[in-house]
Parts: sequence; C-alpha cells; structure tokens
Amino acid sequence: MARDTPERPLPPSRLPTTGQVLELLSNAFADSGYDIEDVRMDVAARPPRIVVVADGDSGLDLDAVAELSRVASELLDQVADESEPYVLEVTSPGVERPLTEPRHYRRARGRKVELTLDDGTTVTGRLGEHDGSAVQLVVATRGKLSITTVPLEDISKAVVQVEFSPPNRRELELAGMTGEGADA
Repeated sequence: MARDTPERPLPPSRLPTTGQVLELLSNAFADSGYDIEDVRMDVAARPPRIVVVADGDSGLDLDAVAELSRVASELLDQVADESEPYVLEVTSPGVERPLTEPRHYRRARGRKVELTLDDGTTVTGRLGEHDGSAVQLVVATRGKLSITTVPLEDISKAVVQVEFSPPNRRELELAGMTGEGADA
C-alpha cells in the first residue's frame, strides 16, 4: 500500500535572480555587439537552468554563442554559490519571435513579416526601412509590388515569417537591400 507523502518544498535557490543576471551580463554582451532580449530561469529543474536569449545586428552564429556563453559563465560563476551547479544556455530569439522593439525591425529588414494592425487587419510583406516611428513594407498586390508605410503605433503584433525559397530580387531592392543572392 502506497503512503501519501506531502511534497517537500524546493530549497531556496542560491543563484542570482533574473534581474541580477540581466544587470550582470548586459554590459559584457553590449561590448560584444549583442543585446539581451530575455533571461529565463528554471530553478525547479535539477540542476537549475539559466537561459539567456541574445541577438545582434548581424544575428547570432555559433562562434558568438560560444563566446557569449564563456563570458556569461565566467561572470555568473563569480556570483553563484559554488555548491549549486547550474546549466547555462545562450541562445537566439528564434525565427518566428515577435518584433517588439525598433531594433527588432532594423534587424529583420529584408525579411518577410506579418503585421497585425490595431484594427485587426493583417498585412504581409517584406520589411524595408524604418525611421523609429514607421516601417516601410513591400507588398505584392495582384502581382504588382508597392511600398506602404505603416506607423509603429498602429502595429499590435509583428512576426517574421519563415521562407523556404530565396526572396525576389526586386522585393529586396524595394526594401532597400542589394538583392544579391536572390532570385531574379
């Protein structure tokens, strides 16, 4: 016969808080040209997990992940309790993450995005230039390409779309990109 045993509460974590991790790593990441987009902590996992989501203007390749992981580990080891091991993961935001900051729009320039506007309509197109208050979007209507300007304040949601084929060269040109490497 099984005995009911009450769950034991988890011991308090001796790891830094999410805010402390952000404060500790932000300058070092910025010095390397990257922003911390998010910090997630899972102290219930054994060992606890610290996930640092970072991004930069040229993306986040494996070499950058390795270097940022090394820097983050060194800094976190200085403040974490030696008796509590942890798993550190440095990662990118992912392809379909929402665009919420002006830097996200800048970094996604030339990518296909879906914008949901405050009035509930959606617009899909290739992201062009932005001036901090509005973005230009290259849209195809009945086979014709045009540029429309959308104020950032009118966008309730913006998500980069996954593309499986290279973008049209003309779309990239209209988005302010060179068009190199794209289909004609």
